[in-house]
Amino acid sequence: MDTPKLIIRPSDPQTTQRLQNAGIHPLLARLWSARGVQRQEDVQLDWPAMLAPKMLTQAEYAAQLLADAIKAGKRMLIVADYDCDGATACAVGMRALTEMGARVDFLVPNRFETGYGLSPAVVELACQHASGRPDILITVDNGIASVEGVAAANAAGMGVIVTDHHLPGDRLPEALAIVNPNQPHCGFPSKNLAGVGVIFYLMLALRAELRNRGHFPPNGGPRLDALADLVALGTVADVVKLDANNRLLVTRGLERMRRGLMQPGIRALFAVASRDPQAASAFDLGFAIGPRINAAGRLADMGLGIRCLITNDDMQALSLARELDTINRERRQIENIMKEQALAATDSVQTGRLGASVCVFHPDWHQGVVGLVASRLKEKFFRPTLAFAPAGDDELRGSGRSIPDVHLRDVLDLVSKRHPGLIRKFGGHAMAAGLTLGRDDFDRFAPAFDLAVIELTGRSSFEPVIETDGSLEEGYANAQVANILEQQVWGAGFAAPLFLDEFHIRSQKLVGEKHLKLSVQRGHQRFDAIWFNHTDRLPEFVKMAYKLDQNVWNGVISVQLIVEYAEAA
Repeated sequence: MDTPKLIIRPSDPQTTQRLQNAGIHPLLARLWSARGVQRQEDVQLDWPAMLAPKMLTQAEYAAQLLADAIKAGKRMLIVADYDCDGATACAVGMRALTEMGARVDFLVPNRFETGYGLSPAVVELACQHASGRPDILITVDNGIASVEGVAAANAAGMGVIVTDHHLPGDRLPEALAIVNPNQPHCGFPSKNLAGVGVIFYLMLALRAELRNRGHFPPNGGPRLDALADLVALGTVADVVKLDANNRLLVTRGLERMRRGLMQPGIRALFAVASRDPQAASAFDLGFAIGPRINAAGRLADMGLGIRCLITNDDMQALSLARELDTINRERRQIENIMKEQALAATDSVQTGRLGASVCVFHPDWHQGVVGLVASRLKEKFFRPTLAFAPAGDDELRGSGRSIPDVHLRDVLDLVSKRHPGLIRKFGGHAMAAGLTLGRDDFDRFAPAFDLAVIELTGRSSFEPVIETDGSLEEGYANAQVANILEQQVWGAGFAAPLFLDEFHIRSQKLVGEKHLKLSVQRGHQRFDAIWFNHTDRLPEFVKMAYKLDQNVWNGVISVQLIVEYAEAA
C-alpha cells in the first residue's frame, strides 16, 4: 500500500464546550464533537430516548396483520438471511413471536443453491416445510428486492410481510406490508437500522397492538428488552452506521451482556471465543462473536447459527457454539490460503503495474469466503477489489469491497452498460457488492472493471488516508481514560478514537514472530505499545497513530498503546 496520509478530524470548539458544560468528560466532548454530536440529547442512550416504532412506515399495519394471524392460529414462517444480521433478526422474530402466542418456525436458504433473498425456489421450499405449509412468510434482513419471490408466494396462497433495511429497486414487491426505513416515503429518522433492528421494532409494535386489543395487560407481554443482546450483535456485525439510535440499541445490548443477562447462545459464543462478557465491547461483537455466526453462512448452514441463538438449553447452546467455532477455524484456514494465493496473483504491485483496481480469481477458491479475501486485499492495496470463485459448471461468483473514493455498485453498473451481457447479475452498494460472471468471462471483465473505475473517478490510483483525533492530552494518557473510552460504543460511522503523537522509541522487539512490542516515551511518560502483524523495526523518533487500551496482567491494570501506523518523525 502507498504511504498513508495522516489527517486530523476537526472538532468544533463551541460544541465541545457545550457538551462539557452539560457534564460530559472533556475528552469525550472533543471526540463526540468531531463525530457530529451536537447536543447532550444525541448521546442519551437509555430506552426512553429510542425512536418510536410508530414512526416506522407500515410497522403498525404489519403488527395488526400479525395480531390477526396469531388470533386465527395461522402458521408463520420466518425466511432469514445467511449472515449474522439475518441470524439475529430471525432469533428476535422467533423468540418474540413465540412468547406472543404465534405458531412460528424459520427457514434459512442455502446461499449456494437458492441465491439471495426470497426467491421462487425458496417459496417452493416453504411450501414443503416440515412444520407444515405456512399461511404467512415474514422476511428478515431480505425481501425488498424479492419481486418474483413475493409473486410466487402470493400465487401459492401465502401472504408475505417484508422486513428489511436494504435499498429498494425500481419496483417494490407486492407484499401484504413492507417495513423498511429505506423504502420510499418512510420518514423514520434513522435510515441505518440493521435488519435485526427492523424486526425488533416490528415486535415492539406487535406487543403494543396486542396490549390495545386486551390480549396483554396495559404494560404486559414479553420483556422485549431481553432481546437487546441479539439486536446489538446483529447491528454491530452488519457494520451499519452507528447513528444515535443504533448506538442506543448497541449500548443497551452490551449493558445486558455485562450484567450476565443474555441468550444462552451468546453466552456460549463468548465462552468459545475466550472473551469475558462482563467486559463486552462492540469490538467483541464485531470481531469475535459475529464472525463465528457468519462462518456458518459462509461454509455450512446458517440454521446452525440460528439454532444456537434460539435455544434455551445451556448445554445445547455450548455444543452448537463449539460447532460454530470449529467452522470458523476452518473458515480462517481457507481464507488464509486464498489470501496468500491472491497476493501471489497480484505481485505485479511490486513493479508498479497494478491498475486502478484489483481483480483476482482462483479455480480452487470457496465462494463463501471471497468477500473476506476482497476485504483483506482492499486493505493492503487501497483499491476497489473483487475476488471470484467458481459457482457451478459455467459461472463465477464474485464479491467486492471498495474504498471511500469509489462507489462500487456504480462501477459495476457502468461495466454492465458498456459491455451488455458481460455481468449476468449484480447488486450491492457503495462499499460492497456481489456479481456473477460466465465461467470464461473473467479475462474480459477485469480490464473493463479497471477502465470503469478510472472513468467514474478520473483517477488511476488512490491515496490512503488515516483519520486521527490529533494529540492526546498528556493528562488523559492513563488506564482510567482508556476504560472510559472502552465503555463507549464505537464502530461504523462513529470511529473509535485514534490519536496522533510523536514518540521516542526506547526499545523494540518481535513477539510471537509477527508483532512488534515497543517501549515508547512522550515527555516524561513511558508506555508499553504493540503493533500487531508488523515486523519491521522503527526509527528512534516516530510519529504514531495509536489507540488507548487497558492491559490487565496479574490483576494489575495499566495503559497500553495499540499502534495503527507509524512513520519517521
